[in-house]
Amino acid sequence: MLNVKQLSGGYDPKKPIIKDISFKVEKGQFVGILGPNGSGKSTLIKVISGILAETSGSVLIDGKNRKDYSTKELARKMAVLPQLHAHAFSHSVRETVSIGRYPHQNSWFQTWSKDDEEAVATAMDQTGITQYTDQQLDFLSGGEQQRAFVAQALAQQADLLLLDEPTNHLDIEHQRKLMDMIRHEVVYHDLTVISIFHDMNLASLYCDQLILLENGQISSIGEPHEVLKEKHVMEVYHTKVSSYPHPVMPKPQVTLIPDFQEEGQASMTITSKQIKVKDEFVELQTMFPLKTISSAVHNAGFGWFQSFINRSVDKNYMCENAHEELKQYLEKHGFSPSNTVAMMTAVASKHVVIREYSSQVGSIVVAVTAGVGNAVDVSQAYKRVETTHVGTINTWVFVNGTLTDESFMQAMITATEAKVKALAVENIQDNISNTTATGTSTDSVLIAATQNGPFFEYAGTITGIGKLIGRGVFETTRIALQDYKRAKGVL
Repeated sequence: MLNVKQLSGGYDPKKPIIKDISFKVEKGQFVGILGPNGSGKSTLIKVISGILAETSGSVLIDGKNRKDYSTKELARKMAVLPQLHAHAFSHSVRETVSIGRYPHQNSWFQTWSKDDEEAVATAMDQTGITQYTDQQLDFLSGGEQQRAFVAQALAQQADLLLLDEPTNHLDIEHQRKLMDMIRHEVVYHDLTVISIFHDMNLASLYCDQLILLENGQISSIGEPHEVLKEKHVMEVYHTKVSSYPHPVMPKPQVTLIPDFQEEGQASMTITSKQIKVKDEFVELQTMFPLKTISSAVHNAGFGWFQSFINRSVDKNYMCENAHEELKQYLEKHGFSPSNTVAMMTAVASKHVVIREYSSQVGSIVVAVTAGVGNAVDVSQAYKRVETTHVGTINTWVFVNGTLTDESFMQAMITATEAKVKALAVENIQDNISNTTATGTSTDSVLIAATQNGPFFEYAGTITGIGKLIGRGVFETTRIALQDYKRAKGVL
């Protein structure tokens, strides 16, 4: 569809802004252009469209040089939505959108047809501006004006659409609606789109390919996961970022990492004395959020939290919606549900075992509640037919240091292995299979880190922090199990 070959150009023929740019866009593709301010994004669109003249190189549309098209022929092939719209006099919204039909007229509006009418109506409906049909453009908000100009470009019904920040001035709902609509046209009607974005996350979600510009040249080109790598983004934008997968879509997202850190956060340390044992729960509240991964009942997975609750419930606790019941419980006791990780256990909170461990690599705090009345051998679990009970081994590990996502996952594995070893040493049995138990039916594990202090890239058992976690969880779990046995009269 579009073939850009060694394209250079700009406002001054002697000083080109874009230099030697080459790329191809197939029909039915959505390509996003990214780059910092002054990198040449808008200039590239203008040179491709012919608004600015190229100093060298060429632009081919369907194999034909752009210069070989007449003005109307080119307009039927390519529609352009520039970044800024200067209008010397006011039009109604419908009149503004109707201008997009100019390339299809033999003489100005003298051959207005049913197809023209349908194209305008469809474009206005697609962009959600039908209700503004007779209103003057000047009286609309910036976002509403932007949608009117997008509708104008769509009414042109060109095969290639060039957009310069189409979501500019739009709120999040209208961004989503507009981008969904454009993506729909790309997928189902083979529209080819090249669009400039400042929001690289939005570009990642909707584009097939991304082009990252730096100083008027291509720094990186490819699929979003190839372009939005932390290294590429940091080199071009000169700022620290983190790249992570979108929670729903198979697309990367990028987060800015501020240099600023609040006073006191850099010196925050978790100690065993900060964990409070109440009648109904074990509680830790911190001055700053901790980065956390857990299999908790409430707020499982990755997140940042300041409150940590291990709630004791009756061993026969049953609830159709335990998540909602626990949320209400937190609210009743003054905890913010969005800022709290909460577990439940059938072990009384007074039986929690809390220990601190330190070595030359760093320090951790471990807290364990352990009851094994419903102990299970995971290798034999498929043979069991029973109702779900409340899990009774809950493990907290607080790390005074900085963990990577990889080390968080390894810490979870290390803590789980240590728990299993403790069960084996204490000879805890699965009463149904009569084999050594590996846990209970719904155990929970939490790893939380202050994200300041020592940096731990890995947390497996070969590492210093992994050894500390392994020892801490093993010893603390054994003590908790022995306490459980004493309470049951086994010891």
